[in-house]
Amino acid sequence: MQKVKLPLTVDPIKDAQRRLDYVGYYAANQLERLAESVVNVLSDAQVTLSFYVDPQKLVVMKGKVQIDVDLECQRCNEPYKQTLECEFTYSPVANWDQADDLPEIYEPIEFNEFGEIDLIGTVEDELILALPLVPMHSSEHCEVSAQEQVFGVLPEELAKKPNPFAVLANLKQK
Repeated sequence: MQKVKLPLTVDPIKDAQRRLDYVGYYAANQLERLAESVVNVLSDAQVTLSFYVDPQKLVVMKGKVQIDVDLECQRCNEPYKQTLECEFTYSPVANWDQADDLPEIYEPIEFNEFGEIDLIGTVEDELILALPLVPMHSSEHCEVSAQEQVFGVLPEELAKKPNPFAVLANLKQK
């Protein structure tokens, strides 16, 4: 099956009534916000979406997305390749008051003024949320060894320096 570019917006109600499935991609240059959050976007975002109506008569959009990016390791400051993968399940709502009535397994997503949802924005949001909080190589691939890392113990040359806040202790006694 040939992968095709996905639409930027979709009408989830019509797509759910037709039980449409989308398999396609968003080009790397379309994901501007993700590109600002990473060193480099290496591949297109591979997206699989399914629209259906669940037994409670709720419209559901279920999807999966995968993309390769370069992130900067926070230990050695060198870029490394990371594959971001995430799955999501949304149910569109007309306003946020309806979101409280949704089952917990569905995330609410709001329609725009045309009754559509911003598909590329939603996919990009999910990818940004899938980014690690502290991107790091695995310890065997990182250039910074465990001996070079300091956790809670100061090196002796730093420990010998006078405390700059010692002057404040004199003020406290007065």
